Amino acid sequence: MDLVGIGESSLDYVNLLPQAPGPDAPSKLRIDSKFDSCGGQVATMLAAASGLGLRASYLGPIGNDDNGRRIREELTRRGVDVSNVVAHEAASRFAIILVDESTGERTVLWHRDERLALREDEITAAMFNARALHVDGVDEPAAIRAAKLASERGLLVTCDLDRVTERTTELVAHVTMPVLAEHVPESLTGERDPERALRKLRRQHRGVICVTLGVHGSMALDGDRLIHVPAFPVHAIDTTGAGDVFRAGFAYGALAGWPTAEILRFANAAAAVSCTRLGAMAAIPTLCEVEELLREKQPLNPQSPIGESPILNR
Repeated sequence: MDLVGIGESSLDYVNLLPQAPGPDAPSKLRIDSKFDSCGGQVATMLAAASGLGLRASYLGPIGNDDNGRRIREELTRRGVDVSNVVAHEAASRFAIILVDESTGERTVLWHRDERLALREDEITAAMFNARALHVDGVDEPAAIRAAKLASERGLLVTCDLDRVTERTTELVAHVTMPVLAEHVPESLTGERDPERALRKLRRQHRGVICVTLGVHGSMALDGDRLIHVPAFPVHAIDTTGAGDVFRAGFAYGALAGWPTAEILRFANAAAAVSCTRLGAMAAIPTLCEVEELLREKQPLNPQSPIGESPILNR
């Protein structure tokens, strides 16, 4: 395998609304349309990586209910190996996703059976017969053990961290190329400015550190060099899963040995394509689609003051 993943999978119930719920919205909102889609941040990332051409394997955890079987079938259909998945006697995670049709932004309501949690003793070194590992922070003790074992074996380790706990710093320390959600560097360092936050994290981590910035693209600190690549201009229909697809593109470029700026540009393009479609796994792009976007469009605001904005030809 090129890539194995440990973390969340989900069955998503997607509802399209004329506007997002909130203080300025009516107390009752009509659902314009709805559909079901497989998702979850690690499962979607692996499906996207497979779509780009990587050999990917999902290790779980997953429930043994009908939704769990449906997730397995969808991953298998998308070329992701599930032969070594850790299954629990529990209901699979599900989410109710509310998509604002006017902006593509979404609100996620989720539920997870406590029995689904992955234990540390379920993680063994034999799981990591691959070039890279991807983890999230949902079952944090298990993720820390997995990242530690994988990094000690010389694997590339990436992550999808969108919350901060007292052990997040420990997890990041074992991830060779951390990819953090926009608010995480500030939560870890107290620095609101992303550049200052990344440079403060540099004191604890010597590798490339990346942060996703939503409509502002992505940023990474490579050594002392700050690299910012703006987002691509697309009409966003649904942003669900965009961060997962970004991380798949990031892993693809990192495993290929590309320069950091080129990795970010490719990952931004993959995420941009996914935003033009509905759903999580249902929206993942092919390699050809990402390359087409790279040929046809330039990132927004190439002279952005946030940092460097290299325009590279692949």
